[in-house]
Amino acid sequence: MGKLTTIFKDTAIYGLSSIIGRFLNYLLVPLYTAQLSAASGGYGIITNIYAYVALAMVLLTFGMETTYFRFTNKTHTDSQTVYGTTLITVGSVSLVFAVLVLLLLSPVSQLMGYGDHPEYVGVMAVTVAIDAFLCIPFAHLRQQKKALKFAALKLLNIAVSILLNLIYFYFMDGKDVGYAFYINLVCTVMLAVCLITEYTGFRWRLDTKLLKNMLIYSWPILVLGVAGILNQTADKMLFPYIYEGSDGMKQLGIYGACSKIAMIMAMITQAFRFAYEPIVFAGVKDKDQHEMYEKAMKFFIIFTLLAFLIVVAYMDILKVLIIRNTDYWVGLEVVPIVMAAEIMMGIYFNLSFWYKIIDKTIWGAIFSGIGCAVLLAVNIIFVPKYGYMACAWGGFAGYGVAMLVSYFVGQKYYPLNYPLKEIALYVVLAFVLFGLMRFTNDWPMIASLAFNTLLVVAFMAVIIWRDLPLASLPVVGRYFRKPNYKVKQ
Repeated sequence: MGKLTTIFKDTAIYGLSSIIGRFLNYLLVPLYTAQLSAASGGYGIITNIYAYVALAMVLLTFGMETTYFRFTNKTHTDSQTVYGTTLITVGSVSLVFAVLVLLLLSPVSQLMGYGDHPEYVGVMAVTVAIDAFLCIPFAHLRQQKKALKFAALKLLNIAVSILLNLIYFYFMDGKDVGYAFYINLVCTVMLAVCLITEYTGFRWRLDTKLLKNMLIYSWPILVLGVAGILNQTADKMLFPYIYEGSDGMKQLGIYGACSKIAMIMAMITQAFRFAYEPIVFAGVKDKDQHEMYEKAMKFFIIFTLLAFLIVVAYMDILKVLIIRNTDYWVGLEVVPIVMAAEIMMGIYFNLSFWYKIIDKTIWGAIFSGIGCAVLLAVNIIFVPKYGYMACAWGGFAGYGVAMLVSYFVGQKYYPLNYPLKEIALYVVLAFVLFGLMRFTNDWPMIASLAFNTLLVVAFMAVIIWRDLPLASLPVVGRYFRKPNYKVKQ
């Protein structure tokens, strides 16, 4: 019980810090969109470069975080040797990457479309190299169960970033998008200084035999990571190359800004994951574990559908709060599509447990690769004609295919009796309510919000009636229980 309590405590710290951190970082969206007009393409540049950064992070860490956790817990390995080997390896790769980019800065910048601003590429190359290296000390903090220090540093980094962005873009009324990248570098260097105790005070040692075994273990994780991150970022990297209009960065900025509204779904999904994962891996018996997977999938879909409806219902409010510049609002039609893709990504994540349990992580790389191929095909074929709408549908198609393939293959290797009929009922109901909400687009705002609220309440009523009777809920349930009422276990 003590171990389980520790898992829940650490999960709460990591989960809350991550969710709070993402929310605080989310606050930069209205700041950037207010100061950088859609026509300037400034937010398009941010969207594009950070897509490259996300891919570079996966390549530079090449699965060594997970590999470090795996090998540091093996009985025949010395944890300090594992840590030192991991630090040296990731640090060396990151250093070589930064040096190569700086030496070849002009051609690399030209290739990426930033020949006039090579400093953007240079600054972010150095930043991502340091960030990749720091992933290992952060992993070490988790391995040492220093959850509070981990969370404090993550939140400090975001708080300083927001403060510096506010000073330049709001108080100084700055318009140069490059300062977003300079601020990122300053914050990353600050983190490196704060983490100095995590890579000092011990002997750095590279064990080549150990490294060989670690690389054998990490390569499928790298493939899975690359495929997964391409599913999220490929459209944003490809867009300037395949879009046929002359205002590519403007269109990409509109797509990137409006997609941020859909990230509310990602935060809710992440909160569910943090609560769900420790319970699943807590060592329950196989039969109970199967039941846990089945129930978790059902409730995950129910609550993400509820979140989907809430975002759509209050879009008129959210667009003002998150995207201050009305120039970006033309792209709001992508939000429901991107949110639906996020839901399918969450389902795909929940389905992924079957191949992790049987140690066949290569299946994850295959599924993600298939999804990525679909996404790329949709983007390459349709973006030239349909612009960022094709990006949204590409993500939808990619995650949809990966989800379906994972489900059907999983049923062969690790069959689970998911309540498909009950899930289908909620999906159909959510789709009908979504259609009714779209019908109110031309209504006065007050009338539209009132009607949409009734629809959201109706969906919640169905959830309570069918699956979450008030009497079964903790704390508040006692006020609704009849005498001799027994909560189902």
